[in-house]
Amino acid sequence: MSAWIALLLLIIAGLVLVLRHDAGTIAGLDAADFSALVAGLALLIFIGFPLFARYRGGLASALRDLAVWAGAALVLVAIYSYRGELYEVANRMGGELLPPGTELAPEGAAPGGRAVRIRRQPDGQFIVRARIDNTTVRMLVDTGASAVVLRQEDARRIGIDLDSLRYSVPVQTANGTALAARVRLGRVFVGPIGIARVEALVAKPGVLDQSLLGMSFLSRLRSYEFSGSFLTLRG
Repeated sequence: MSAWIALLLLIIAGLVLVLRHDAGTIAGLDAADFSALVAGLALLIFIGFPLFARYRGGLASALRDLAVWAGAALVLVAIYSYRGELYEVANRMGGELLPPGTELAPEGAAPGGRAVRIRRQPDGQFIVRARIDNTTVRMLVDTGASAVVLRQEDARRIGIDLDSLRYSVPVQTANGTALAARVRLGRVFVGPIGIARVEALVAKPGVLDQSLLGMSFLSRLRSYEFSGSFLTLRG
């Protein structure tokens, strides 16, 4: 029965909205507000009558369930109201619990922003999982390297033709001076930050244990900063 009453009220609300949309007021309300009020009443009847029938004679049970739903609604409102603060807390906890090198959004940055935060490795180094021309490469962040420097193995996986390279650029390594070949990478991504046409070097075999993310990438960022156990990159 309640469903038919609700349906009738919805029909009335629709007719009023169509036939009296240009009228002044209806019972002190304009046509749109009046129709919304009637539709809300219909929804209340449709939901309320079955609930009333269910809890008839069981006031304590009805009050208990009402309190549970009201509490759940308050929790949802609180979560929505403090969503920014909760996001920062969750991100900070993730920074401490997730493995070193995991990419995180910086504190205060909107989700999806062009910034990324990297946690320091136990040995004090910062390792990123860069994407170079759709290939993931583990790289050591090295502000002392003038350019991105790739190991032979990583250069081959990216698709660089090693046989065509000319090793004529001197580079300083932990073992002294070595020669490298100059290349240009199509696009280098670290998290959401992408830099196009990055100048890079390919080291000779055995020169590097780890590819380096050097200044030819870092200098084109808006900023990069070291703070405690974290490195923050901003595009």
